[in-house]
Amino acid sequence: MSKRRSLLRRLRKSVSGLAATEMALTMPLMLAAGLGGVELANYGVTIMRVNQLAVQVADNASRIGDESKLANSKIYESDIMDLLRGAHIQGGTKISLFDHGRVIISSLEVDPADPDGEDQYIHWQRCMGEKTWTSTYGNVGDHLPTGMGPSGREVITFDDEAVMFVEIAYDYQPLISAKFVGEPTIQSIASFTVRSARDLSGIYQRDPGSPDPVADCGTYTSPFAPYSGGGASGDGGGGSSSGGGNSGSNGGGNSGSNGGSNGGGNGNGNGGGNNA
Repeated sequence: MSKRRSLLRRLRKSVSGLAATEMALTMPLMLAAGLGGVELANYGVTIMRVNQLAVQVADNASRIGDESKLANSKIYESDIMDLLRGAHIQGGTKISLFDHGRVIISSLEVDPADPDGEDQYIHWQRCMGEKTWTSTYGNVGDHLPTGMGPSGREVITFDDEAVMFVEIAYDYQPLISAKFVGEPTIQSIASFTVRSARDLSGIYQRDPGSPDPVADCGTYTSPFAPYSGGGASGDGGGGSSSGGGNSGSNGGGNSGSNGGSNGGGNGNGNGGGNNA
C-alpha cells in the first residue's frame, strides 16, 4: 500500500511529458484556428476574384464591336459570347463562375422616344450561369429616372451613349468546410461607359441564316466546358473601387468592386440581322 502511495506522489510531482500533454490539449484549438484562417483567406480571395471578373466583363463589354470609320460600331451576339467565355477562362476551375454563379450584362441607354433625351432605360440584357438569380437593379424595358445601381450611387448615361452595367452573383464554395464562413452569395457590380460610337439599335447576328447562340436571361445554363487553366487575376485599372456602383459618363468606367481587369473579347466584322 505504501509503495502505491509513493508511486502516486512521484507521479503527481513528475513534470516529464508536460509539453506533450499541453500540446495534445491545445492542438484541436490550434488546428481549428488554422483551418478557419485558411478558409477565411480563401473567402477573401474569392471575393477579390469575383470583383475582378465583374470589372473585366464590364470593361470588355464597353469595348466590343466592329471597327468602322464610316458608321457606328455594331455589336454581335458572338461578341457577347466571347466576353463571357473570357470570364469563364479567367475564373478558371477554382471559381467555376457559371456553374455556381450568374452574370447579368445590362445596357443602360436613353430612350430614343424621349424628346428631352433624359429618360434612361435598360435596352437589353444578356445573362449566363446556372444560379437562379435576377437583376437587383432592373430588367429589360425598365425605366430608371435616377440611373442604375445602389440607391444614392447610381450610374447614369446620356443621349447617344450607353453604360455597360454588370452584376455577378456567386455562391461561395468552401475550401475546407462550410462551418467556418458558411456558403454566402458573393455579389459584385461594375459599370463602364461604352468607349466608342456604338450602334444602339440592338445586338446583331453576323450570319442571320446561321445565328450564333444568344445568352438569354431566361436560360440558366453553363454552356462552356470546364477550363483547366489558371485562376483569375487582374491587372490594369478601370474605374473606382468601392462596395457599390458609382456614377459615370464620358470616357471612363466605374465599378462596384475591387481589382482590375484584363482579357479580350473584341469582335470585328460586319453583318446584318438585328436581334436585340
